[in-house]
Amino acid sequence: MENTVKSLKKNIEKWQDINAEPYIQVQDVTKSYGELVTLKEISLSVYKGELFSLLGRSGCGKTTLLRILAGFEKPTSGKVLIDGIDMTNWPAYKRPVNMMFQSYALFPHMTVAQNIAFGLKQDGLSKHVIDERVKESLALVQLSGYEERKPDRLSGGQRQRVALARSLAKRPKLLLLDEPMAALDKKLREQTQFELVNIQEKVGITFIVVTHDQEEAMTMSTRMAIMDEGKIRQVGVPHDVYEFPNSKYVAEFIGTVNLFEGVVAEQELDHVLVESQEIDCPCYAAHTGALPVGSKVTLAIRPEKIMVSTMKPAYPRNWTIGVIKEIAYLGDISIYYVQLESGKMVRATLPNLLRLSERNFTWEDKVYLFWRAENSVVLTA
Repeated sequence: MENTVKSLKKNIEKWQDINAEPYIQVQDVTKSYGELVTLKEISLSVYKGELFSLLGRSGCGKTTLLRILAGFEKPTSGKVLIDGIDMTNWPAYKRPVNMMFQSYALFPHMTVAQNIAFGLKQDGLSKHVIDERVKESLALVQLSGYEERKPDRLSGGQRQRVALARSLAKRPKLLLLDEPMAALDKKLREQTQFELVNIQEKVGITFIVVTHDQEEAMTMSTRMAIMDEGKIRQVGVPHDVYEFPNSKYVAEFIGTVNLFEGVVAEQELDHVLVESQEIDCPCYAAHTGALPVGSKVTLAIRPEKIMVSTMKPAYPRNWTIGVIKEIAYLGDISIYYVQLESGKMVRATLPNLLRLSERNFTWEDKVYLFWRAENSVVLTA
């Protein structure tokens, strides 16, 4: 019995454990500049060792929140606690926090080693300790042997890793990263995402990353917060935020989604029946919340959850009919834009297991779209 309990505890993440203490706590933080309010009573808990992402459109307040955590801005109201200590009014230089800027902010006249050592010298560490920290940091980001190079002799990816090494060398309790991949091309960005995750796991430092790139946040994060207009819309692991959005805003912001307006026609313990004028038949959707009959709701269905066929489904629920208007061939997948009889355009994504020319449907073909009840999410917000 004791071994079973221990095994269960190992499978519980820190944010699921009611006894776990958050490492970073943002408590009811508001930030205003005169009449402009950029953060509105933000509360957030981040646990030790997390790689946590703040995701949102430009102007949503994510960088302002990062700067408050760093100590570059003071909140108008609310508190910031790091490792249990209230640091709301602590200046940036006294906080156990380091920040990696979007521009990397490397000194062009200094070598790689000098850039990394700069902050350590400011802290008054001995030459021996500085040399060891520089060596360890370069090895961590796989740049050993680059000590004497200047930033203008490095690629964008190498400069990014030098900036990361400089931040890690100070061994902060919290590392803040502001759009760390923004200056990299797509292929290098994808490669660097996994490198960053591996480095973070090795050093065990808590990372908070600001990004507007959904794919980046989904790939790297233990959890992420979706921000909009100075508020946090949803916090969760990437899978839950994608599969179970809590609002139309989150559903539309993360990935691509088809939305159908309707009303609840039937309520059961594990599902609801939704009728929509945009779809040809009523739809079952897995749902455990209480929704009175007649409630207005929105059905959200991801394109990859929709199947396409020229044969009419035998089941009397969860299908509709339309005409293929556009096909986007992307190599590994194809995107089908299907116009329903209601006039609504629906997007379905299919893997290219066969060559496109071998598919038994094409432009202007009439097709049936169908999906499982558990693949449609009922949204009320």
